[in-house]
Amino acid sequence: MREDTTKVLEQEIPASMEERGMEEVKPLAVEDKAAAEEAVEERVAQEKTEDSTAQNKETEEREVDVEREMEGEVEVVTPCPTESHGLQGTIKGHDLFGYVGIEAVLDQMRRKTMKAGFEFNIMVVGQSGLGKSTLVNTLFKSKVSRKSCSPNYEEKISKTVKLQSVSHVIEEKGVKMKLTVIDTPGFGDQINNENCWEPIVSYVNEQYERYLKEELYVNRKPRIPDTRVHCCVYFLPATGHWLRPIDVEFMKRLGKIVSIVPIIAKADTLTMEERQEFKQRIRQDLKANGIRVYPQTEYDEDPEDRILNDKIRENIPFAVVGTDKEHQVNGNKVLGRKTKWGIIEVENVAHCEFTNLRDLLIRSHLQDLKDVTHNIHYETFRVRRLNESNLTVHGLALSCFPMENGTHGTNGTNGTSDRSESESHL
Repeated sequence: MREDTTKVLEQEIPASMEERGMEEVKPLAVEDKAAAEEAVEERVAQEKTEDSTAQNKETEEREVDVEREMEGEVEVVTPCPTESHGLQGTIKGHDLFGYVGIEAVLDQMRRKTMKAGFEFNIMVVGQSGLGKSTLVNTLFKSKVSRKSCSPNYEEKISKTVKLQSVSHVIEEKGVKMKLTVIDTPGFGDQINNENCWEPIVSYVNEQYERYLKEELYVNRKPRIPDTRVHCCVYFLPATGHWLRPIDVEFMKRLGKIVSIVPIIAKADTLTMEERQEFKQRIRQDLKANGIRVYPQTEYDEDPEDRILNDKIRENIPFAVVGTDKEHQVNGNKVLGRKTKWGIIEVENVAHCEFTNLRDLLIRSHLQDLKDVTHNIHYETFRVRRLNESNLTVHGLALSCFPMENGTHGTNGTNGTSDRSESESHL
């Protein structure tokens, strides 16, 4: 047995070692084998140590990512299962191989909107003499009011509330907007103003009804004409006291079906102290009577919107002054009202809050007003209307139906809401 072992060891020894004169062959071979085994064991131990270190490092990185995610420093995107497409993940910009061009869809939408244009319908409500026509002209810096468009217009108090509208196509820097101004002559001008809001409620619901019928047609128009009231600007007289009963009743009823923006008309008749006290009383009245005015808190979509809308809610109602006449102030032409003691600049925030109203209605919240009208007020009407009519998928019959406050709506306007229209292109 020893001889066999010796022969095997002799075969494992290279010939070069014999040539170098190494006599102690057997002991050296045994030592080499032991050293090799030790080296293998050291290598295995080293690999285990490296694996353990890597696992510990990965665990630490996960813990750091979780901590950062909780602190809001980074966003960890994980795939989520969907019903039809399995896993769904989010790919960030830095994960893309190169430029894709997704952002170009914004330019496409802009070009399409500029070609088609859009619609905006605003209603002005208030008693005669509060400057409704003048304020609308000041907002859009053109003669868009019904009074300005009627050459033989006569200022007279109507015996009943008659809703009249005038439409214009306004174009600015390639963007077209069809503006419709709905006026309410006769509102609040009678000795007995009981139920004077009913024609206005009927008109608003009639526009929802018209839009609903267009939606339910089998062969619908590519673009449904939108005559729904997107905003109602309610004019409060600058009395300096509290809201009148007619103001409370109107805003309580209309606030459920349309976005209302209350303003203090002809605010230059109040001092700055009187103005602030009057605004504070109005806010207290609105809260005490549960009146919903735009923008409502529940419609804030994110913290950024909430911050912006909170600033607006703090200033409501806006104390405004309207005029379409220009005057020279320090060598510049400004819109203003000239008095014996100076010029009240309409667009100067130190004089009135007209710019806040303009920014709300046009520059910052115009699209949101339309979205609230479609997604909130019209959707509420649509659900109620379909439930009342018991509509089926294959057949429907829309007819005269009772509205709120006991009024009745038709396909067009009824005797209480005499609506006239005219169009122009600016």
